Amino acid sequence: MHTEASSQHPAPASAGGGHGTQQHPIGLYLKIWALLFVLSAFSYMVDYFHLQGLLRWGLILLFMMLKAGLIVAIFMHMAWERMALICAILLPPGALLVLVGLMASEGGHTHLTRLLFFR
Repeated sequence: MHTEASSQHPAPASAGGGHGTQQHPIGLYLKIWALLFVLSAFSYMVDYFHLQGLLRWGLILLFMMLKAGLIVAIFMHMAWERMALICAILLPPGALLVLVGLMASEGGHTHLTRLLFFR
């Protein structure tokens, strides 16, 4: 018996088990892989052109964060997860990075104070 309601629901993407997992096109992964290659080339070009100072470290950190974000979003499938899971995975390391930054700032202040008063 064929009803109109059953013809509107597509079959699950995976044939095994019927869990309804989604298959992403291979083209997406190839494009992201190529983009990661280009970002790595830019990162190496920073060294090749002998950039120095804050520009060097800013560009290296920028390319590193872009590559890490692409890897987490696409290859670890975080782009397709629920916001609660994304927050549960990404917020604790982010909070730790903020706290480490605050401790590094305080450590620098303590070091400068000791240099000033104990020399």
